[in-house]
This record gives sequence, C-alpha cells and structure tokens, in this order.
Amino acid sequence: MADFSLFHSPPFHSPKTHGFVRVAAATPVSHIGDPKANAEEHLALIRQAADQGVDLMVFPELSLSAYAIDDLHMQAALLDEVERQIAVIAQAAGEHDLVAVVGAPIRNGDALYNCAVVMGAGEVLGVVPKTYLPNYREYYEKRWFAPATARAEDVIRLNGETVDFAPGLVFEAVNRPGFVFAVEICEDYWAPLPPSTRAALAGARILLNLSASNIVIGKADERAMLSASHSARTLSAYVFTASGWGESTTDLAWDGQATIHELGSKLAEGERFALENHLTIADVDVDRIGLDRLRNGTFAECARVEGEPATVVPFMAREDAVESELIRPLDRFPFVPDDAGRLDQDCYEAFNIQVQGLMRRMTATQAERLVIGVSGGLDSTQALLVACRAFDRLNLPRTNILGFTMPGFATSDGTKSNAWALMKALGVTGAEIDIRPAAEQMFKDIGHPYAAGEPVHDITFENVQAGLRTDYLFRLANQNRAFVLGTGDLSELALGWATYGVGDHMSHYNVNGGVAKTLIRHLIRWVAARELVGAEATPTLHAILDTEISPELVPAKDGVIQSTEGTVGPYALNDFFLFYISRFGLKPSKVAFLAHQAWSDATAGHWPANTPDDEKVEYDLATIKAWLRKFLIRFFQTAQFKRSALPNGPKVVTGGSLSPRGDWRAPSDGNARVWLDELDANVPD
Repeated sequence: MADFSLFHSPPFHSPKTHGFVRVAAATPVSHIGDPKANAEEHLALIRQAADQGVDLMVFPELSLSAYAIDDLHMQAALLDEVERQIAVIAQAAGEHDLVAVVGAPIRNGDALYNCAVVMGAGEVLGVVPKTYLPNYREYYEKRWFAPATARAEDVIRLNGETVDFAPGLVFEAVNRPGFVFAVEICEDYWAPLPPSTRAALAGARILLNLSASNIVIGKADERAMLSASHSARTLSAYVFTASGWGESTTDLAWDGQATIHELGSKLAEGERFALENHLTIADVDVDRIGLDRLRNGTFAECARVEGEPATVVPFMAREDAVESELIRPLDRFPFVPDDAGRLDQDCYEAFNIQVQGLMRRMTATQAERLVIGVSGGLDSTQALLVACRAFDRLNLPRTNILGFTMPGFATSDGTKSNAWALMKALGVTGAEIDIRPAAEQMFKDIGHPYAAGEPVHDITFENVQAGLRTDYLFRLANQNRAFVLGTGDLSELALGWATYGVGDHMSHYNVNGGVAKTLIRHLIRWVAARELVGAEATPTLHAILDTEISPELVPAKDGVIQSTEGTVGPYALNDFFLFYISRFGLKPSKVAFLAHQAWSDATAGHWPANTPDDEKVEYDLATIKAWLRKFLIRFFQTAQFKRSALPNGPKVVTGGSLSPRGDWRAPSDGNARVWLDELDANVPD
C-alpha cells in the first residue's frame, strides 16, 4: 500500500490543493498619457485581486500609458514615467504575492517596443515585445513601435535590472506544478500562427492576451470565438482583456471586453462598456489541462514537429492554500448541460446519433425487424423510442418492432402497465412472456433453495431471471429473422450493473451503451416534448420518468421495492465520477472536491431545464466519499471484464465510450488499490 502519509496534506477545500490557478483579467479605467494615474488604477485592482486570492492577473495593452495616444508614445517624459511606475507596480505585486502582467511602451536601444511586462516577487520577471504590429485600416502601430523581430538581443535593461526580453517567454512556477504561462499582445492572436501556439507547445498552460482592440459591431463575438478556439486548439486556458473606458475616442471606441476560456469553454466574462475598474476572475484547472495534453497524442506529436525551444523564466508563486469556493462554472451533471439551448442541442445530437447508428446497422444487415425487451423502465423506453424513429426514417412499419414484456417474481403492476401502454401508444407489436415458470424449472434443475420454498433472493435468484429474459429475446430474434436491440446504458457499464453474457449485458446492437443514465432522463423528456414519435406516448413517458429506478428482480419487502440507486449509489454522483475519472483521469480526491463543490448546496448554481424539484438534492462530503469508494471498486476492480466484451453501439457523449474498441481499454483483472489509497489519504471523513 502506498504511504501517502509521508507527504504534506494541504487543505482539502482549497482549489489550489487540486491544481487550480486563480486568474484575473483586469479592466482598469484608462487615463490618456498619464502613467502615474494609470498606475494608481493598477494598484487598486492588484489589491482587489489579492483579497480574492488571485495568483495571476493581466492588464490591457499599453495599460500604463493608454493605447490611443498616437505620437505621445514618442515623448521621453512619458516613457521615463512609465518605467518609474513599473517599479512601483512590481513592488506592489510582490507585496501582495501575485504575478501581474501590464502593458507598457518600453525602449531598447534606439527602438520602442509595445510590451507586456511580467512582474512578481517584487521584480520584473521578463518583458515580452509584441510580435505582429497592425498597420492597416485604423491601425498605425509601425509609426511608433518596432516588432519583436527587430530586437538585437534577448535581454533588456529596465530600471537598472537585466531581464529576459523576447516573444514566447514561458514563465513557470517552481513551487506550483502546472502553473506555467505565456503572453502575447492583441494582434498576435489574429495572426495565422500566434506566438502563443509555440509557447503552448513548449509547455505553457495559461495564455494571456493584453489587448487594446477597439470595438465595432460584431467584433466582440470574433474575439470570443478566437479565444475559445485557440484554447481548444492549444489545449490551454486563454485570458483576454481589452482596453475600456477612458481611452481616447477621437476616432475609435472601446468596450473593455474580458474573457477567460479553458479547453474551448468559457469560464468567465466581464461586463462590457463598464465605467469603473473591475476584475474578471476564474479558477483555471491547469492539472486537467496537463492530463488532457498527456492523453492527446496529436498535441505531443505537434510539439515534436513544430515546437521550438523556449526560454523558461522560473518564479515563486503564492502558496497559501486558503479554503474557498471554486470560481468557475461546474455542471452538476457533466453529461447534461445547465444551459437550456445547449441541452436542446445535446439532446438533438444524442438522439440522432442513436437513431442513425441503428439505421446503419439495419441497412448493413438488411434487417427489417428487431426484438426488444420492454420493462417500463428508462433504458428500454429510450431504446424503444430510438427504434421507432429509426423505423419511421427507414419507411418500415413500427409493427416490425417486436416488444416483449417479461414479468418475473418482482415485476410491479405499474411498470408492467407502463410497458404495455407504451407499446400500444407507439404502435409496435407487443407480447408478454411470463418467465416465472421457466425460472422455477431452472431453480429446480440447479437445486436452488427457492425451488424448495425457501425465500432465498440471492444473486442467482436475480440472474436466472435476467438471463432468461435475454435468452428468450435471442431465440425470438432467431424465430422472427430479427436482431436483439440492447438497452443497457453507459452508467450501468461503468458500474458493471448488468448480468454478464446471456443477460442484459448482451445484444446484437446497443443504442444506449454510449449514453449516461442522467442524460437518458432528459432525452425521454425531450422526445416527449417534441412529440417525435407521436403525442399518444407522452403521458406514459412522463409516468415512466416518475418511476423509481429498479431492476425488479427481488420481491418488495415491507412495501419497499428493490432500489438500484440504493445499491450502487445515486446515478447523479456516479455519472459525475465517471466523467472526470474516465475523460480526464483525475485523482479521486479531486473528483470528490469537485463533486462537493457541485452537489453540497441544492440552492446554489443552476439546474438543467425541466429538472423536477424532487430531483434537486444535495450531498455532503461524507456521502460523496462513501459512494465514490464504491464506484472506484466497481469501476476499476470488478466490472472491466463485462466492458471487455461489449456489443457494438455508437459513441454519443464527449465523456467517452467504455467500449474496448473506443476510449477505454483496461485489464479485466485489475484492482482499485491505488485509487482507494489516494481517496483515503486525501479526502477527510
């Protein structure tokens, strides 16, 4: 067993403990050609940032002088004052234990450069000159500034100190793994090959852009698109801040746009056209960025082919791991977005992926019939909806869908009636096979105590029923020249919640194998709301959604039915665990931290559209840890052999597939020790 007790244990409830870096895009009020007044605005924002635990903050382009001052850039008095104020700000950044990146015109030899000055620990860490100077439309920068390529050397003297001076500098915190950033300036990221691309390939995980981009109609969307796409392409976080109120409006206007993106997703956006200083803050997950790069072979290969050696500037970052709430969007349901428009789009895509997957398999096999077990539960309902839509699009009669409800020893009247009502409403061919006589014969044949009248409801009792249902379906498929449509979902595959082989584990094609349980609920609601398979089924679909999830294999005891979630845990939590462990490979302690942030308060944050109030629950850390422990055992130790032998089915969600031919490949005889040890060592009870 690994001895994690040998290592220092930082506070669990601090984002810094779990690989987050708190960044801020600063939007100061600008004072035209007044470095001292601008520095005062910077200092006020630095104090605000320090109070909120910010590690790294970035100001707009030429923020110390203002951008739209034209030939005033060439005035010696102004340039001298800029350098004096750089020393003041550097001292303040050191006192407040953060890194500040400000924009300033800097002389070097007989040339003037448009620069980002990086400050930390009370000193200037490095100076990054702008690479691409715009000289078209309203821009005239080459009148005043030299491009980075014009410099004669890679160091510069600033306030008596010699510091690195080059584009593409990579700044790395020696005491905070993954806290690595690089800087570019405005026009640089409009270039076909932004300097930050190579910086990312050299290891920078946070990319900063100091901008003085003026605003015209539609430009804010263009900037956001560039920031999102660049963070996705470079597998990074991208922090952008543009000049705002106070800049000269002689010929231009300014909106002060500030955005923070990570891996293509927007984490934060500031107020545009604001009249006061403000910060846009988010916690960037540099740990997740590193793990995504680790598993992305294309990124690594590109770094080998296109990457260039970079100058790495080391620095000491703040280490105070203060407990605080996470400042970033965090969906309770990673497979179900909170945004109603995005949820609608996701449901549209997921449903049509399932439908087209089934259509293609049917055309490839020239099948005109399929067999499906209809239990009245969520999964079989979703698979049946997919089948109906596929048959409609293939111009096949729904009567060729052969649905069978197969009541066993614990089948309730409610689920059985829902199954029949659904089949009738959808117009499929329905039939019923009572599996109890066959099950009783099997119990007798194998000498199970139940055959002798003993109330033994063990795993054999359950699996005899599950196996018989699937056995019947396969023989019915043979008899009717059809194939068996599977119904088991992604969440059940993660947990191994399926009867192996001749059981619900197996089918000829499974449309649900790539869909998480939490998403299936919303897919059924979405299909019902749009009446995609007809309005007649809508009341039954809502009745099915209101039914507790149960395998209905063990008779109810004292009126309490067998509960799936009572055994394996809430699917809301299990899907959360699955997403972050399988998609990114996060440590269990970090998954627990994120789950606690997402689920500890039902009144906080947003819920997906149409979530019923009774599903808006919360979980404390002890509950999360307990269910995560069970998940780790099931996922890593006991369930892989089932996933190693899966039927075909389409990948649907970005979280990945568990098919051995897809995203997840693992040994069937593994164990969960390392994950359990990490959980126990780093998550408090």
